[in-house]
Amino acid sequence: MDAAHVDDDLVNVLFTEAQIHEKVGELAARIEADYEGQDLLIVGILRGAVMVMADMARALTRHVEMDWMAVSSYGSGTKSSGVVRILKDLDTDISGRHVVIVDEIIDTGLTLSWLTSNLSSRNPASVEICTLLRKPEAQQMPIDVKYVGWDIPNEFVVGYGLDYRERYRNLRDIGTLAPHVYS
Repeated sequence: MDAAHVDDDLVNVLFTEAQIHEKVGELAARIEADYEGQDLLIVGILRGAVMVMADMARALTRHVEMDWMAVSSYGSGTKSSGVVRILKDLDTDISGRHVVIVDEIIDTGLTLSWLTSNLSSRNPASVEICTLLRKPEAQQMPIDVKYVGWDIPNEFVVGYGLDYRERYRNLRDIGTLAPHVYS
């Protein structure tokens, strides 16, 4: 779906499809260089990271294993309480493996901080984080993110896996959602 299809729902387009693919390619190249000759597992966080994971895997020029997790943060509305429940755990044993968690966006950092701690307790060789977007103003928990595509303002964004009520995930661009949509 193109931004033109939902133009009335967006304040603006932050990143176009071409810009996103270029940035994902840059992130993949950095990861590839950092893990040259090492066994690498990339772990996508469902559902939002599906687009990033698919494009990143295609951008890599080496074999890479992929696995998925689904986690839920309980809270009211759009606020995370920091209490995390695993809905789908890894199928892969990460003991001794280099793991890169791939997510589409970091808001508060609460869920990803918990997840990093959880995975680190499983004896991997390393655990790093890759995110396409990060909202520094929204961050409530200090979290070390090795690979960041863009830092963005604390606005409600959709597209390229990011949703509002399960809509807009298939938008090829990333844009700021107009307040009249979610108010």
